[in-house]
Amino acid sequence: MRNAVVCVALASCVLVLPGLATAADEALRLPAVLGDNMVLQSGRDVPVWGWAAPGAKVAVKLESASAEATADKDGRWMTKLPALKAGGPFEMTVTAGTESLTVKNILVGEVWICSGQSNMQWSVNRSNNAKEEIAAADYPKIRLFTVRNTATEQPQDDCQGKWVECSPTTVPGFSAVGYFFGRDLHKQLNVPVGLINTSWGGTPAQSWTSLEKLKANELLKPYVDQYEKAVAKPKIATMEEYEKARAEWEAKVYQTDPGNKGLEQGFAAPGHDVSDWKEMKLPSAWESAGMNIDGAVWFRKEVSVPEAWAEKDLTLDLGAIDDFDTTYFNGEQVGATGSETPDAWNVRRKYTVPGKRVRAGANVIAVRIFDRYSGGGITRGPMTLSPVEGKDAKPIDLTGEWKCKVELALKPLPRPPAPFKPGQQNPHLSSSLYNGMIHPLIPFALRGAIWYQGESNAGQAWLYRTLFPAMIEDWRAQWKQGDFPFLWVQLANYTAAKDQPGESNWAELREAQSMTLRLPNTGQAVIIDIGEAKDIHPRNKQDVGARLAMAARKIAYGENLVYSGPVYKSMKVEGDKVILTFDHVSSGLEARGAEGLKGFAIAGEDRNFVWGEAKIVGDTVVVRSEQVSAPVAVRYAWANNPPCTLYNKEGLPASPFRTDDWPGMTQPK
Repeated sequence: MRNAVVCVALASCVLVLPGLATAADEALRLPAVLGDNMVLQSGRDVPVWGWAAPGAKVAVKLESASAEATADKDGRWMTKLPALKAGGPFEMTVTAGTESLTVKNILVGEVWICSGQSNMQWSVNRSNNAKEEIAAADYPKIRLFTVRNTATEQPQDDCQGKWVECSPTTVPGFSAVGYFFGRDLHKQLNVPVGLINTSWGGTPAQSWTSLEKLKANELLKPYVDQYEKAVAKPKIATMEEYEKARAEWEAKVYQTDPGNKGLEQGFAAPGHDVSDWKEMKLPSAWESAGMNIDGAVWFRKEVSVPEAWAEKDLTLDLGAIDDFDTTYFNGEQVGATGSETPDAWNVRRKYTVPGKRVRAGANVIAVRIFDRYSGGGITRGPMTLSPVEGKDAKPIDLTGEWKCKVELALKPLPRPPAPFKPGQQNPHLSSSLYNGMIHPLIPFALRGAIWYQGESNAGQAWLYRTLFPAMIEDWRAQWKQGDFPFLWVQLANYTAAKDQPGESNWAELREAQSMTLRLPNTGQAVIIDIGEAKDIHPRNKQDVGARLAMAARKIAYGENLVYSGPVYKSMKVEGDKVILTFDHVSSGLEARGAEGLKGFAIAGEDRNFVWGEAKIVGDTVVVRSEQVSAPVAVRYAWANNPPCTLYNKEGLPASPFRTDDWPGMTQPK
């Protein structure tokens, strides 16, 4: 069970933070984001704010820079230090009467917000080459701040989090995209970099947009209505009320396990015939492989155990399993986790395999998983097999391809919103994450923001054309630091590839993202070449961060470099051919892949798209088809998981596009 819409939610709701400071909170204090180890933005005025006794005179000093403020009747104050040069470490003192605070180990450099849903939240320790990346993450001039997941109905003035120096100890749980982006900037700019990770898996963009902004556009009224309806709903005030509401909710949405039928059929036995079993890459939810079911699914993997491990106890680590499991080693049960375990879906499974079951050579691990609600499967690692004794032994990596077979497929039941404990809020509530995770950071001085989100809005891609630019405008207006650079990741390729051209809500969401480039100081990292068909969370976050960093170096820092692949510019029809031109051609166009230029579909007035023959002619692409004598439209990479074959010679992929504006599958009828 998980609180997720499209992506795996990486954290559950947390207690709402206290709201505004009042006169009763007279002690001098700063917000969490102004703390030890922080990075302050260079080259622009630096807001410093906090709370003190009403009327108190507050003085701020950092090296030779100083500023003053007076606390208002609610005890709030704010001032600005003049622009600072990159460097450090420094100390900043804040005094109010007899009270004094010292903020230590401050650097001045480049500050970036890192926000979005689970692909931004996805951590370094779950990405490609995690062990090597973590070991090499010794960058004391990169500083990391993670905002604790917090959803609230009203804007908050503070958050929970702290700045830390980047090191092999602090980087494993930090945003991988954020870290790789910041690392590349740090190496290229040779200045300190501060990264503020404020992200939450499975969340939609309307949760990250202020209610004020949503109300300003009639098209976004459905999100305002959702907020007002939720706020007006009576709140659960006691744990007794919550337990009752929770029990009623579980009775409506939880499936019941009728019993282990696969064991009777020999699914756990070492010699069982698995020739008709499918394969699935683990760890990942089985929904990512197209199995949109609840119920029971078996997974099997044969592993080769070294002779030195024979007849020795082993530790079988399977990571988190959603929801319940029974695990076997060479046909014998070695562990199980069921409904008696709170939040079993999020509990790491580590079982001891008795030495008497361990033999040198081939051994079989079998896992029966029963999913009663939402996503199911072995959802995250680590997945290893290792000796209980012998710390120097290299563990066997169990990630990768496993055999799988459905024992019982249950149609998911309707899923009304789950009740929340007293003091908790729904992260899918419009504006709730802006209130709890963005507003507390304003007006911290920054250079820009990076964003990786959209999966949870794919079903409303047409509305995202309005929502996404509105959110960017909202943040810029609230920060009052001008049109600061805002860079995002276009959705990756995902799900099984289609044989024929067709409609795609993910393609429409990518189009909405591309349309947002009309805003000033924006950039987009196209990654339809590095996603994974069976996993909504691609593990290659290094290239994602690198492409964002290239965009930042051009847009934020004015560096002369190629940061974008080809972008569709115009079309011209000549007979049965369509000639396409592009921006960002750079050194020229090229086709990549064994089959040459693929992924172009062409249609006539009947709007029936067929695959076209495409070839590069100079800086253009010419598309035609024997089936379309009078073409009027072309589409490229228009699918959830499209062929990606068109690049510029600098190695950056072309952005998906269409030349038509015919109504798509997410546009209201």
